[in-house]
Amino acid sequence: MGEMGMELVKLLLLLGLAEAAVEAEVPRDSLQEELLLSPLPSGDLSATFQFRTRWDSDLQREGVSHYRLFPKALGQLISKYSVCELHLSLTQGFWRTRSWGQPSLQAPAGAELWVWFQDSVSDVDKAWKDLSNILSGIFCASLNFIDSTNTVTPTASFKPLGLANVTDHRFLRYAALPREVVCTENLTPWKKLLPCSSKAGLAVLLKAERLFHSSYHSQAVHVPSWWFSQRSEKKYPQFIIFKTDASCLSVSWELRQTLTVVFDSFASGHGKKDWSLFKIFSRTLTEACPLSSQSKVYVDISSRGQEKELLDVSPAPLSIHEAVVQGDRRTYAVYDLLNPALFNGSRSLNVQLKWKRPQDGLDLPAPVLHAQRYVSGYGLQTGEISTLVYNTHPYRAFPVLLLETVPWYLRLYIHTLSIITKGKENKPSYIHYQPAQDRRQPHLLEMLIQLPANSVTKITIQFERALLKWTEYTPDPNHGFYVSSSVLSSLVPSIIAMKEEEEDLSPLFTSLFPSSDGSSYFVRLYTEPLLVNLPTPDFSMPYNVICLTCTVVAVCYGSFYNLLTRTFQIEEPNRGGLAKRLANIIRKIRGVPPL
Repeated sequence: MGEMGMELVKLLLLLGLAEAAVEAEVPRDSLQEELLLSPLPSGDLSATFQFRTRWDSDLQREGVSHYRLFPKALGQLISKYSVCELHLSLTQGFWRTRSWGQPSLQAPAGAELWVWFQDSVSDVDKAWKDLSNILSGIFCASLNFIDSTNTVTPTASFKPLGLANVTDHRFLRYAALPREVVCTENLTPWKKLLPCSSKAGLAVLLKAERLFHSSYHSQAVHVPSWWFSQRSEKKYPQFIIFKTDASCLSVSWELRQTLTVVFDSFASGHGKKDWSLFKIFSRTLTEACPLSSQSKVYVDISSRGQEKELLDVSPAPLSIHEAVVQGDRRTYAVYDLLNPALFNGSRSLNVQLKWKRPQDGLDLPAPVLHAQRYVSGYGLQTGEISTLVYNTHPYRAFPVLLLETVPWYLRLYIHTLSIITKGKENKPSYIHYQPAQDRRQPHLLEMLIQLPANSVTKITIQFERALLKWTEYTPDPNHGFYVSSSVLSSLVPSIIAMKEEEEDLSPLFTSLFPSSDGSSYFVRLYTEPLLVNLPTPDFSMPYNVICLTCTVVAVCYGSFYNLLTRTFQIEEPNRGGLAKRLANIIRKIRGVPPL
């Protein structure tokens, strides 16, 4: 064997050892998927999907070139623009809190995007603009319309969930597009981010024609970074627990893809309030995603204050789990797709829900915290925005942080701000107002308001409508202009305390908003988006002027120009051809005058 052969053998041995080392290395990423089915008292059904992809790697410092489960498109985006946290939601419809109860994770109508950047970013506005444009291409959404006119920098709201700097809000950007319409073009790229796409696991139920035939549809992407302890799998959000011992902590990135859909029994044409997976999604579950380490289906079978159970679930669940979720004790039937005993009887899982007795007379208790907003006034010059915030807790008062974002063409009169609770003035303990600049930035108003127990707080502020340039109107100006939803953030006191061991076993895990103790839970609510009419000129007048001008030009100038440029020539009479001469000969023979 020559020297060339020896070198080739050494190279093959090195490649074999490297491949064996890669195979022996424990994967640092994992996938967990789950589905939560919650029958609502109105007869509707809420289905919440959550796919969590965790990666024990610091994308900001390590030169990552190989992606296994974590989507490469988002990983490169995070690394290039030094993103600490990214939260994007696309929602069609509005969550009816009074009828459906408190949602697991609410989002405003339209598109919402808020991002925390690292403190090493020199030009945050440029990074924000480039990031929104790239996300617009990834998710086929109109995020490229995010600019300075609808972007704000909150000073107290939207605290980071992970490693971002909680004190310097200069690296935070928030924007909302309430007019954004969600369709299949947004769902398809969202599903492609999943490791199994829609080929296996719970994602096989994501059939577009069924998901969009619903009353509410909300898909979201959340990418926070966490501190994870090397001794345990417990995560530590920075805004709750601060750790200084760096030797026992490691950085992990987590991608959460959530999808919430509310199916209407009457709109679907079923006519009954009994449900099954096949009736909802036109498909059943056959297996878990091969790449997932956890795949479960939770069914909410809580009695909701009744003495007897209301729901009958089949097939019989392998386990029952009780947990305190958002201050209320819930009972869940759990189906573990990774358990081989689940598919012993059949090759597919079709969970069926049947009501044991009519539930039309059930009264849903009002959520502890909920709000609504509307526009009042008459005419097209002035108006008033009113927000009603309800605290239905019988004996506990708590503060709520309110964020208002109003476009520049609604000129707020901040001196007319009024906060009334139980007939008395309620002064906020913190207030931040950033006035708008015409065609540059919107109004930003943040207030920390104390809500007394069992009270209704009314917040009103007057505004004046501005006159836009004729090129600034939308193609359908008479439809109106949208104002983004108000954001309410609060730690709501819980009557029933949650134990720490219940958090890890509860559906949706500890959710995106864990609490330092079980005495309260974090809630972020959104009010309805507003539709405001602005003074609209008669757009038919320019059309009439254009038509009249074109007519004058065509008739007057055209005729005058034709007379000046036309040439006249004398045409000699033609004696005719052979046919005419033959006709004259025949007419002469007959004694008729020639032609």
